[in-house]
Amino acid sequence: MFNTSYVPIPAMYRTHEQEKKRMYNQRVIQVEHATFTPLVFSTSGGVAPEADKLLRNLANQISVKRQENYSHVISFLRRRYRFDLLRTSVISLRGHRSLSKVHRLKDLDLNLEKVAY
Repeated sequence: MFNTSYVPIPAMYRTHEQEKKRMYNQRVIQVEHATFTPLVFSTSGGVAPEADKLLRNLANQISVKRQENYSHVISFLRRRYRFDLLRTSVISLRGHRSLSKVHRLKDLDLNLEKVAY
């Protein structure tokens, strides 16, 4: 790899996306007959372009399915990912303190109100 201290953030995202695609895309297409979207995030909460597209698409599908406001859903997803990344970073530095619960997305209460279109 190379020294990333002088690389602009968008270029760093692009480099990591290309590296993940190089490593996994061929196998996903041939073995799983699927498409591959690399999820690249920074530890400060930044999101690479392809991951951002995926989050927007996911938020749109959830908002339509649950009949909720898109802006509330995308805000929830971004916040959730950022806190999960923060938690992962802290765990990698300090280790686990206790057993954590796993929540399914459909069981979560997003605290969103229904919006009539």
